[in-house]
Amino acid sequence: MSNTQVETVTTSADKAKLAGAVVLVVAALAAYYALAKQGPIAQWAALLVLLAAAAGAFFTAESGKSLIAYGQDSLREVRKVVWPTRKEAMQMTGYVFAFVVVMALFLWLTDKTLEWVLYDLILGWKR
Repeated sequence: MSNTQVETVTTSADKAKLAGAVVLVVAALAAYYALAKQGPIAQWAALLVLLAAAAGAFFTAESGKSLIAYGQDSLREVRKVVWPTRKEAMQMTGYVFAFVVVMALFLWLTDKTLEWVLYDLILGWKR
């Protein structure tokens, strides 16, 4: 077990890029509503262009780069997964259903037994 510590260094340039991305998202929303009289094409064009600029600013910052690296690592791990065959998946599904039915019967039987013991034998309540 290693005790490596991860130190996150956030430069002022990264902070400025993230702040710029937030400002661009707010500007995109404001432009969408401000251009309501111009028509839907102008609204959607402004929204999409400004959101794309915000995404570009975010992904050039260190946070965005680490998010991309995380996504790539996740895809690499998913490719390593050994997926079950259709036959294996159907068998395991059958086992799960059978287990659920057995547990349902067991719980029902336990419930009825406790009901009989408590109400009929101990309390003497007859229905």
